[in-house]
Amino acid sequence: MNINRPISPEESLIEYPSRFPIKVMGAQVEGFVEAIVMVAQQFDPGFDASSVEQRPSSGGKYLGLTITVTATSREQLDELYRTLTTHPMVKVVL
Repeated sequence: MNINRPISPEESLIEYPSRFPIKVMGAQVEGFVEAIVMVAQQFDPGFDASSVEQRPSSGGKYLGLTITVTATSREQLDELYRTLTTHPMVKVVL
């Protein structure tokens, strides 16, 4: 199985376009939410910043965000995940 070959629409488990939630966790610091919103808007120009769900950790040190983007392709989602996981403020992306 070649993991680098493009996945055909018939093989994908996601129908495009579709609403796709992504969980992003990072330290609860000033600018974290805004930084993640900016990344989401790079990949989904219609992304609504007011739709971000926030959940602080019990100790208040970390903040979990759920961003729901309009996914248009597997490539778009892959690149979005790569961008989020390499962002210096992000600890975990699910």
